[in-house]
Amino acid sequence: MENIWILFVTAIFLSIIILFRNRFRLKSKDRHQLPSGTFGWPFIGETIEFVSCAYSDRPESFMDKRRHMYGKVFTSHIFGKPTIVSIDAEVSKFVLQSDARVFVPSYPKSLTELMGKSSILLINGSLQRRIHGLIGAFFKSQQLKDQITRDMQTYVQESMSNWKEDHPIYIQDETKNIAFQVLVKALISLDPGEEMEFLRKQFQEFISGLMSLPINIPGSRLYQSLQAKKKMVKLVQKTIQAKRASGISMVPNDVVDVLLNDANEKLTDDLIADNMIDMMIPGEDSVPVLMTLAIKYLSECPAALQQLTEENMKLKKLKEQLGEPLCWSDYLSLPFTQTVITETLRMGNIITGVMRKAVKDVAIKGNLIPKGWCVFAYFRSVHLDESNYDWPHQFNPWRWQDKDMSSCNFTPFGGGQRLCPGLDLARLETSIFLHHFVTQFRWVTEEDTIVHFPTVKMKRRMPIWIKRRGEP
Repeated sequence: MENIWILFVTAIFLSIIILFRNRFRLKSKDRHQLPSGTFGWPFIGETIEFVSCAYSDRPESFMDKRRHMYGKVFTSHIFGKPTIVSIDAEVSKFVLQSDARVFVPSYPKSLTELMGKSSILLINGSLQRRIHGLIGAFFKSQQLKDQITRDMQTYVQESMSNWKEDHPIYIQDETKNIAFQVLVKALISLDPGEEMEFLRKQFQEFISGLMSLPINIPGSRLYQSLQAKKKMVKLVQKTIQAKRASGISMVPNDVVDVLLNDANEKLTDDLIADNMIDMMIPGEDSVPVLMTLAIKYLSECPAALQQLTEENMKLKKLKEQLGEPLCWSDYLSLPFTQTVITETLRMGNIITGVMRKAVKDVAIKGNLIPKGWCVFAYFRSVHLDESNYDWPHQFNPWRWQDKDMSSCNFTPFGGGQRLCPGLDLARLETSIFLHHFVTQFRWVTEEDTIVHFPTVKMKRRMPIWIKRRGEP
């Protein structure tokens, strides 16, 4: 027992020596360029404090504390890696727009194991650009927007027709159900039914392990998530095989068709199947949260809710008078609705930031990012910085009526070659949901709070009580 204790104390002592030696080496390497900061405790760095702040109602407090001490770019040690943290909009833009010759994706080990080496989130070079380009072009096509609009309207109406006035409606659950079905249909042409329910159940098991401990043994969270992904991949591979057997459609009906039609030999069936699973994440996570937070913020801002409702009521009456159904361009033509979505993206920070690894020494704005170090471009602090936005913690969609959304101060979907290809579809789906929601219902919300880690969500799933419009 005494020997074990001696070994433990020795290990801690050596770690401290190594830590201070590394700090000295980094300072010696370029004492004028390496950002100020601290590595925190041996082994664990500052991860515990970062995570504890992330669970609070002000997750940016970790960054704010260090900004006051070191500036908007500082050194840290989180998730087991020496890290340069950027809450500087220009530095973050540089990181986002750099290619694989400068930065490559770098994420916690559990996430990389679950995604796999062939994930579009992790691959680099020509293959990443090819897949991203193919998917991005399809997502921008009028054909898919028409399909998304039809499917979204159908699933929204089916969901809302079952809502009861004497029971609470959990908005987060309802939006997840709708958005997941819409996205899976766009990815692999799967309609609601037993396979969809199986896929949804396995996907929830899969996504729960994204930020788990990197321990892959039977019974561990990571192991269970990996098993769930294998089951989903098997289902998608069956779909791919059926498409090959019946002949691949030259006019793509879904993302699988798009990728199967490409002649690139690296686009194997296994790679396609793996990426379809990864691309389901927005349907379970980011898009439903965007819809849910929009309802939350509107509920807390009566003036914005009134203006948005009037705008959508006007459109609804116009289309009824013309005897025409709403098309995708109708939804996206609503100016105030779009400002509400934009402000929800800014305040909600559904994607809090991205992590990259420097493949060589990089200098930007007087800061050195050493080769092999991770860079954490933290969007939330930029979006809530009072030097970028007046009263940043106040929901104010009117601020966007005269503001440039292309500014580097606003990056809710990332940027550069890895800009989220589904950003237009996220806006479209949210516009459709808000239109049908505000034109059919009045509502009262129950008390609820936002959870920010490991992903953004509502703690109680956003319960509301509804009253259908036009009824006494």
